Amino acid sequence: MARRNRDRTGGHVGYVGVAHDVALPGLELFFSHVHLHGGPAPVRQYLPELIDLIWRREIDPGKVFDLALPLERAAEGYRAMDQRSAIKTLLTP
Repeated sequence: MARRNRDRTGGHVGYVGVAHDVALPGLELFFSHVHLHGGPAPVRQYLPELIDLIWRREIDPGKVFDLALPLERAAEGYRAMDQRSAIKTLLTP
């Protein structure tokens, strides 16, 4: 009779986008029975409709921004998002 694995290893991990500076230990991942599933977000598919909703003021995109900076401080905004001290940075002219 086959022995059942009682520690319930394995599982599924889903991600969207490209992870930067991430190393996956291939052999360890292989024997952990973890399944990775990922790919790009279909942003362009929804963009025209979302821009129209914003233009008609039916939705407020400002609710996702938690940091606002002038355009010349864009590098600071990207750094804040990378360091997880900001979720989304709004760059203003």
